[in-house]
Amino acid sequence: MHIPVLQKEVIKYLDAEPNKNFIDATVGEGGHSLEIIKRTAPFGKVLGIDWDPQVVNRLKEKIKRLGIENRFIVVCKNFADLGEIAEEYKFQANGILFDLGFLSWHVEESKRGFSFQKNQKLDMRYNPKDNPLTAQEIVNKFSSQKIAEIIKKYGEEKFAGRIAKKIEEERKKQPIENTSQLVEIIRRATPYWYHHRRIHFATRTFQALRIAVNSELENLRKALFQVPQVLQPGGRLVVISFHSLEDRIVKQFLKNQAKEGSLKILTKKPKIPKSDEIKINPRCRSAKLRAAKKIK
Repeated sequence: MHIPVLQKEVIKYLDAEPNKNFIDATVGEGGHSLEIIKRTAPFGKVLGIDWDPQVVNRLKEKIKRLGIENRFIVVCKNFADLGEIAEEYKFQANGILFDLGFLSWHVEESKRGFSFQKNQKLDMRYNPKDNPLTAQEIVNKFSSQKIAEIIKKYGEEKFAGRIAKKIEEERKKQPIENTSQLVEIIRRATPYWYHHRRIHFATRTFQALRIAVNSELENLRKALFQVPQVLQPGGRLVVISFHSLEDRIVKQFLKNQAKEGSLKILTKKPKIPKSDEIKINPRCRSAKLRAAKKIK
C-alpha cells in the first residue's frame, strides 16, 4: 500500500480549506488527493495528473467506488503539459502539489524493471504508449560514453565509467535484456567493498536509467515554469523531492521566482519526515518538502 509522505505538512502548506481547488500533478494512488478532497468539501475539486495509464485506471476505479467522481478528476498526461491541462479543464488552481517519489506499485507490481531485486525486462517507462525509449535500448545501443554520462549525471555514481565500460563489454557477447543481467554487470564493475554499503550497489545506476528513460528532470523544469501562470493569486505550490538532483531544481526555481517577485518562499529550510514517520515508512527518509505562495 502506498503511504502518502509528509501528509500533515502537505495539507498545512497547501492551505487546503473548504471549496478550494487543487492540482495534484503526480496523483499516483491518490493518497494526498483523497485527504485534500476531505478537507475541501463540499465543493472543492482536485485535478489529478499521472503519466501511467495503469495507475490512472486503478485510481479511477477507486474514485468511482468512493462516489466522488464529481469532485476528483483524473487525467493520463505528463505534468510537463501542466498549463495546457489546466486550460483544457478550465481549472482554477488554489494550490499545486508535486510528490516526486515513484510508487511502490511500480517497484512491486508493474513488471517494468524498476527494481533491481526482481528479474524483469529492462523497460522503466511510466507510459509505454507515449514513450518509445526503454532502459534496454539505452544499455544496448547508446555509446559507453553516453551511458557513463547518464549514470554519473542522474545517479551521481562514482563508478559510472567502469559500469558503462562493463556494459559495453557484455553487450558484445549477448544483449542485456533484463534487470538481473544488469545487476550482475554492475556487481562485476564495482569493487567488493562497494557491495556491502547501506545503499545497494545498483541503486544509483537504476535511478539514473529511470530518470533518463522518462526525462524526469527536464519534465520537472518544464512543469515548474508553468506554475505561476496556473496558480491563482495567493495560491500555494508544494513540492516533495527525494534526491538531490530534484531538490536542487526546485530550490533554484523558487529562489529565482522569489527574486522576480512572483512567488514567496514559505519554507526557509525544507521540511523533512520525523522519526516516527520514517519508522512506519522507511522509503520516505530522503523526502524534502518545499513550499511557496503566489504573490497577489
